[in-house]
Amino acid sequence: MQIVVAGQGYVGLPLAVRAAEVGHHVIGYDVDAHRIRAVAAGQSYVEDVASARLRAVLDSGNYAATTEAAALAGFDIAVITVPTPLRDGAPDLTYIETCARTLGEHLRPGATVVLESTTYPGCTEELLLPILEKASGLRAGEDFLAGFSPERIAPGNKRWSFDGTPKVVSGIDARSLEVIKGFYDGIFQTTVPVSGPKVAELAKLLENTFRLVNISLVNELATLAAPLGVNVWEAIDAAATKPFGFTRFTPGPGVGGHCLPVDPLFLSWKIEQELGGPFRFVDLADDVNRHMPGYVVQRVVDGLDKRGLPVKGSRILLLGLTYKYNATDLRNSPSARVAELLIGLGAEVRGADPNVQESDTSKLNVPRVDASPQEVAAADAVVLLMDHSRFDLAMIEKNAPYVLDCRNRLSGANVETL
Repeated sequence: MQIVVAGQGYVGLPLAVRAAEVGHHVIGYDVDAHRIRAVAAGQSYVEDVASARLRAVLDSGNYAATTEAAALAGFDIAVITVPTPLRDGAPDLTYIETCARTLGEHLRPGATVVLESTTYPGCTEELLLPILEKASGLRAGEDFLAGFSPERIAPGNKRWSFDGTPKVVSGIDARSLEVIKGFYDGIFQTTVPVSGPKVAELAKLLENTFRLVNISLVNELATLAAPLGVNVWEAIDAAATKPFGFTRFTPGPGVGGHCLPVDPLFLSWKIEQELGGPFRFVDLADDVNRHMPGYVVQRVVDGLDKRGLPVKGSRILLLGLTYKYNATDLRNSPSARVAELLIGLGAEVRGADPNVQESDTSKLNVPRVDASPQEVAAADAVVLLMDHSRFDLAMIEKNAPYVLDCRNRLSGANVETL
């Protein structure tokens, strides 16, 4: 089949490459010319797609990358994988709207459009379909098929691969579901059909709301257990020995990435718009996590004060800048807010992360250094924000005069745990 994957980022590129590998003819479309030049040259910027795999599908002729909308003509299935950021507490659906208009101009009878971008329940039918109908002059369900299938990308996850993670699929009618399920059956090991797009849209938000609420719970417990003189990490480990009725979550400096700080707020926004009331769990969980970087900074200030040092003028080394273990992604990482607050207090802040390219400084305005024994020893305080496997934890324990460990990986008289 002729497949278009609109958006060649962390969701779209893995899908496009896998679809090409199983034999589809795939056009990877993106408006970012720099991104398309890299892909066309066989250079992957997505950690779950090796450049060798990308070059293989390019060489096979099954995959091509373009910024030209004219190349979209004649598609059988188009999948929308564009960003859906949050702006001032509301979903920004500009990318979906623009992409839908572009696809609509090339939509032909019998073709299928699938939305994968995370959004609120009702978006597929209330927003996407009218745009496609207006741009194409066709009618959804009569002339073309459509549905929603949420992405479940987990960057760097070694246990659950892209195609090994079950894929939720939906359609606006029975024929749409049949075609969409058939397409994804050829790419994923397991598909999970549901009754309609709204169910699939809510399922995606439920997954991430569950995680956000539980992370918020243990984060707030961490802030309360410390003054009570209780080791929250030991308590979590003990609770996790229960073989039923408990899921283990651990504290940290806050949530980050493209999902947890954003997706649950789509649901909160939709509920407020439609029902006129708050989604209290999400609002409270968001509030807890937004304040975690401030709590980390206060712990650093207190730790320095115990050692007779003011935070102003102190040299502070932040270790692990990405939002996730062994990831390369700085998006919405709490490290940026921790650094901002420390700099605002007059600290001399440096950051080290072996997984982030030296040139990637757009989201973290601090000097980048290596986590060498000399750099660790020279710091007045070391903050372990993310415990990447490439860090030498024993060296950090040995050389750091004072560490605030946000991941419970270090021990010693010089270490305080979040």
